[in-house]
Amino acid sequence: MIEKLKIGNICNITTGKLDSNQFVLGGKYPFYTCAPSPLTIDSYSFDDSVILIAGNNAAGNFHINRFDGKFDAYQRTYILTAKPDFDLDYIFYSLKLELKRLKEKAQGSQTKFLTMPILNDISIAKLDLYSQQKISSVLSALDSKIELNNRINTELEAMAKTLYDYWFVQFDFPDKDGKPYKTSGGKMVWNEDLKRAIPEGWTSGTLLDLGEIIGGSTPPREIDDYFTSNGTAWITPKDLSLNTGNKFITRGELDVSDKGIKAASLNIMPKGTILLSSRAPIGYLAISREHVTTNQGFKSFVPRNGYSTEYVYYSIQNMIPTIENNSAGSTFKEVSGSTLKAIKVGLPDTEIIQNYTSMVENIFNRQDNLERQNQTLAELRDWLLPMLMNGQVQVKSHYVLNR
Repeated sequence: MIEKLKIGNICNITTGKLDSNQFVLGGKYPFYTCAPSPLTIDSYSFDDSVILIAGNNAAGNFHINRFDGKFDAYQRTYILTAKPDFDLDYIFYSLKLELKRLKEKAQGSQTKFLTMPILNDISIAKLDLYSQQKISSVLSALDSKIELNNRINTELEAMAKTLYDYWFVQFDFPDKDGKPYKTSGGKMVWNEDLKRAIPEGWTSGTLLDLGEIIGGSTPPREIDDYFTSNGTAWITPKDLSLNTGNKFITRGELDVSDKGIKAASLNIMPKGTILLSSRAPIGYLAISREHVTTNQGFKSFVPRNGYSTEYVYYSIQNMIPTIENNSAGSTFKEVSGSTLKAIKVGLPDTEIIQNYTSMVENIFNRQDNLERQNQTLAELRDWLLPMLMNGQVQVKSHYVLNR
């Protein structure tokens, strides 16, 4: 039996002092609140190697972060540093394993609170420092690779999006001589429908010209046969909220069976469909990797001939502010299919779209591969985490990383 230690015996624990509304957009330092990711602020109160735990959450999901450096924190955020002979990364991964249990212990009805006594009552396995470092080195290596892949994908995204804006927003796609069209004096023509000038040869249309717009629905939840773990992917806005930071999606929490598809009159959409959440909230986007269906919280775009997935994805992304402005509803905003079909857009020459697609499709493919790799790495890390902590898996000495 592995001996356990209370977290209060191995960590120094304090809290932030600020109100959450003291964040500064574009600030110099991270500002940790109870949100999954930090905000920013222009001052700092801490400069240390720490673990940060959200002290409250409506659903009882207490987010945990690991950070080194200068930062500030909300008054309900717990800040943990390691006492001598304890590895902070080992504590971090041990706490991640315990977070699922904290939801059951949390106090409060509308909002769940993580109190200091609850936090101090958490127990983790007592190991010597070298053994702690062996475990955390393996898990940290996996997380470091995931972080590297995310940075690469962010850079790839900036490249593809910048090129789209350069060609289709600034109208500086290559002309017949390979020069930027508008900057080089390419002819611009006033379009009355769009109320702006567009390149000669372009036309006006609507979002419906880019792709067939398809809604979704939900089979009756009380009938178990309508849902399965091995059917057709059925995506909800919640699935996309959990997919934040990823461009592609394979499936969500649930699949639907053939019976469920028939009962809800669901349309099965092909690989490369652009999924747009159309309510609560509006604006989540993802590209389907496989055939997919959705619930009623989506309006999805199946690109038409001449309009690639890559082009339609950014075209919809650029139109999200306009889509939101055309939404309606009192309890929550929603945009209807008929409204989307009427939103006007400029339509380039299809040859320009083809040229753009040929330049960015390898970027999209690489992003997809890196996201798949991250999913595999995360699954491996999450499988290893409890196995390492309870001693079912041992780490050989040469796997310990230099710190």
